[in-house]
Amino acid sequence: MGETTLILGAGIGGLATAHQLRRRLPATHRIVVAERAPHHLYSPSLLWVATGARTAEEIVRPLENLERKGIEVARGEVESIDPAGRRAVVGGREFAADRLVIALGADLAPEAIPGLTEAGHNFYTPAGAEALRDAFTAFNGGRIVVLTAGQPYKCPAAPYEMAMLLERGCRRRGIRDRTRIDLHAAEPAPMPVAGPVMGDAVCRMLAARDIGYHPQHQVTAVDPAAGRLTFADDTSAEFDLLAYVPPHRAPAVVRAAGLAPNGGYVPTDRETLETAYEGVYALGDVTAIPLSIGKPLPKAGVFANSQGRVVADNIVRAVTGRGRPARFDGHGACFLEIGGAVAGLGRGNFYAEPAPAVKLHMPGPHWHFARVLLEWQWLRMWS
Repeated sequence: MGETTLILGAGIGGLATAHQLRRRLPATHRIVVAERAPHHLYSPSLLWVATGARTAEEIVRPLENLERKGIEVARGEVESIDPAGRRAVVGGREFAADRLVIALGADLAPEAIPGLTEAGHNFYTPAGAEALRDAFTAFNGGRIVVLTAGQPYKCPAAPYEMAMLLERGCRRRGIRDRTRIDLHAAEPAPMPVAGPVMGDAVCRMLAARDIGYHPQHQVTAVDPAAGRLTFADDTSAEFDLLAYVPPHRAPAVVRAAGLAPNGGYVPTDRETLETAYEGVYALGDVTAIPLSIGKPLPKAGVFANSQGRVVADNIVRAVTGRGRPARFDGHGACFLEIGGAVAGLGRGNFYAEPAPAVKLHMPGPHWHFARVLLEWQWLRMWS
């Protein structure tokens, strides 16, 4: 009887791990992916759903497709995790594993801010992105607010991209002269982990489009009827259309298992993604990896993908005794969509000392089409 690897979560990191393991391990090695949703969502393209360039159906793939690749799917809620025993209960079924990979991502918690759910559109979900698309289609001028309601959050560029894409949409529809656009951010600067050069460049992009930027504005309450945001510094802002990034938190099942101390995320070895438990790994948005500047590694699909490959390499080595130890080196890249089929690219080493070394490549159509190609390649892999 072969060994079993159990992967909790079918996001980018979970599927990257499963794909590499299935390619390189014998058929006798059982690979199980547990997921509550019936499909895999390519979340980087939710921006395009919100702006009408994609439909939600175009950026999902049914998980049943994994079965054809020799990957078993356990559909259901992950109800409990026993990291010491490398066990989990999924949809009422218990699974035991030789190796356990926790890739459950971060849960979205808009309910943490009173009134937020009722007042605006959470473009980090397919339903919320579609609702924002429909609301913007009906919008005929007024006050648009893009809001980050807490930090950290995944896809750090997304709210800045959304503000610029909405601004482009207003110009395309001829309503820009009667529309005010503001971005209120909980963080002190755009993508602060990427450094001041990146932040300053994004601020210039926003200013060039007459998008008001208000950092360090932590929202505390929302009045849906009045269309008003209240912030921790006792200031307020009014809106007619609200697009928001909700607060994030580690999944309850991860916290209940004692894997996320002090209400945070899962600590791991920053190179191997091993947890404190033998044979248990955690990767992607569910993790907290501190950097030299005292902030955590950003939550982004590019890192989850790379980490999944590293975890798979090391599991293959443990199973077969072949290969060299793999290490995640902190390198990553992020597209910055600005509208009109133009994007920039931020790329660099987030593990660099004394601070992350990240460079913004000049925006152009080639980076937009590179992003389109990446989307196509990923979705085709799971078709």
